[in-house]
Amino acid sequence: MSLVHLRRGAAVVAVAVASLLASCSTPEPAVVEAAPPPAIAPPPPVTLNASVAQAASIYVTFIRDVGTIRAGFPDAESIQQAMRKGAAYDPAQLSRGMIAYASILALQSPEFVMGVRQYAVDPVQRRQVINAIVADPAYAATLPGADYAAGLIISTLGQDIAALTTIADAVEGDAYTIQERQDPRRRWAVTPIPNREVRLQTAKTISEGQMLPSADESARLFAAGNAGQGLNLSASPARAPYTPAVANALAIAALAALGAAGEEAKANTDALTAETNSEFCLSMSKLNLFQCLAASRPSYEDMFCVGRHIVRDLATCASSSTRTSTTTVSAPEDTTGQPTPTVSLPQPGSTASLNQTPAASGH
Repeated sequence: MSLVHLRRGAAVVAVAVASLLASCSTPEPAVVEAAPPPAIAPPPPVTLNASVAQAASIYVTFIRDVGTIRAGFPDAESIQQAMRKGAAYDPAQLSRGMIAYASILALQSPEFVMGVRQYAVDPVQRRQVINAIVADPAYAATLPGADYAAGLIISTLGQDIAALTTIADAVEGDAYTIQERQDPRRRWAVTPIPNREVRLQTAKTISEGQMLPSADESARLFAAGNAGQGLNLSASPARAPYTPAVANALAIAALAALGAAGEEAKANTDALTAETNSEFCLSMSKLNLFQCLAASRPSYEDMFCVGRHIVRDLATCASSSTRTSTTTVSAPEDTTGQPTPTVSLPQPGSTASLNQTPAASGH
């Protein structure tokens, strides 16, 4: 065999071996980019429905109107005007309005809003807290920052209570001053009131009227509730226990902070503005007013009725609804005078003392 044939054979073998090796090699894997992690939906924004703001506006505008009553009435008709102004409230509407207003006050607390919103990050945890509040409104009082929100409620309403009490003191005191001989108003103040039955019926008719919300005040309170600012309030924290009215207001505010008090949740927020102790106190006040007017004869006695059973009773009822140790209006009596989703939930058992309804005291 020639040398040329050997070389050609070796070349053929080399090509065959190379082909075999190439066919056995593993191809390089294709580069696959990792899928991005699923986006985490942000928690819903703070949401409060218009019904709460409208109810709150009723309370705010009425208390502001009563706050314009002043002692030193110049004539008998000015007393009757004050009577008609102060009698123009429905106990249930006014009570609901106070709680609605208190919930907006609570939403002005950044400590409370931020404390509640840490439970809104995880959808499951958010739903647990919402369900707990709906089942037991007092649960909201155990959430972080509740003491700051309660402090704003008690302090702000306390300013109204103090102002009304000052007016009541002055009007009741003037009912005695006007009887003095040196007071030039004495002549008409001691004169018997004509058409006493008509005046009483007028007060009853006014009391039956529907209280309408103020559009301007509703808009202001709606904006403040949803923004968590705008009322420029400050107060020290107030420790539990809280009254049922304050607890209900905190519950509405907590639901709003969780984004669960919008228009679709109106039934829940409307239910939370109802509180029997507050309504009962205002109803007793109204009955006391009617009885006072029925027994009153001269104008100075009507003046006393205005001070005692309109202005003072409004302050007393607001105080008993927001403070845990106050007197209440008795039944009518015969008188003329940055959040994380791993936060632990508060335990429902810690709300037991908040659910106790204090009994109304009598005189």
